[in-house]
Amino acid sequence: MAMDYYETLGVSKTATPDEIKKVYRKLALKYHPDRNNGDKAAEERFKQISEAYAVLSDAEKKRQYDTFGSTQFHQRYSQEDIFRNFDINEILRQFNFGGGSQNIHFRSGGGGGGFSFFGNDMRGGCGSGGCGQQAKGQDLTYQITVTLEDVMHGAERNITLRTNGTPQNVSVKIPKGIEAGKKLRLKDKGGASPNGGPRGDLYLKVEIAPHERFVREGDDLVIEKLVSFSEACLGTKVEVETIEGKNFVVTIPPGSVNESRLRLKGHGLPVGPIGERGDLYVKLGVAVPKELNQEQEDLIRDLQKLGL
Repeated sequence: MAMDYYETLGVSKTATPDEIKKVYRKLALKYHPDRNNGDKAAEERFKQISEAYAVLSDAEKKRQYDTFGSTQFHQRYSQEDIFRNFDINEILRQFNFGGGSQNIHFRSGGGGGGFSFFGNDMRGGCGSGGCGQQAKGQDLTYQITVTLEDVMHGAERNITLRTNGTPQNVSVKIPKGIEAGKKLRLKDKGGASPNGGPRGDLYLKVEIAPHERFVREGDDLVIEKLVSFSEACLGTKVEVETIEGKNFVVTIPPGSVNESRLRLKGHGLPVGPIGERGDLYVKLGVAVPKELNQEQEDLIRDLQKLGL
């Protein structure tokens, strides 16, 4: 039976991000393996609350979970998907908790191949009793800039990085619906270990390039269309091209005001790699001419006398 993340953390569905973070902090400090030496039940509990927090602290995953429910969510997201871009070390440091000396491993199901939740020792070494593993190399973070078209369709980029002066070509997959600030993890592409251990990981922090036509608002897109004062008063039609190149004729109703919005449902950006799409909003701008010829000025003055 799929885990109920709200029940696991003991929070309601209306809990704020700060409330969820506060509860997780309390539970993480209680069940962290360093404070429960050899307690398998505490370790399992720590895994569960961390999985719940990985989903509920991520706006995109939380939306998917709330939309599709626990069972369908787990059919759509593997455990690797759930923990992707979830840096437990960074989170625990925010809680003033320095990490631990144990390696914790999750299994994706049955006896199949597991993947490391913490990777190697969270402090970069082993505990006093030793762990038989050499220290991992340093994790590196670079910035990568993607376009809204990349966010819309997904993309694959070939980039060249320099590590210790040595260039390396890396292929990067940009998932659909990715948000600014998210990090893409490339395993074993980071710094070399000083003593022959595994390489660190490379994190690519995503930045979204400004678009010449669209502004992104979460999963929605906004495009501005200018109409004249008379068109705003009497109504008109404008042609709108979506980000994937589809054309629509949108009716501007009479009496439309400046900055009013018309919605084209489902023509925004993907809500994550497998989700639905946001909406496209046509934002109206009423154009006011900087100069008027004499005939236009006379007509405007006549309208002013009529209360317009």
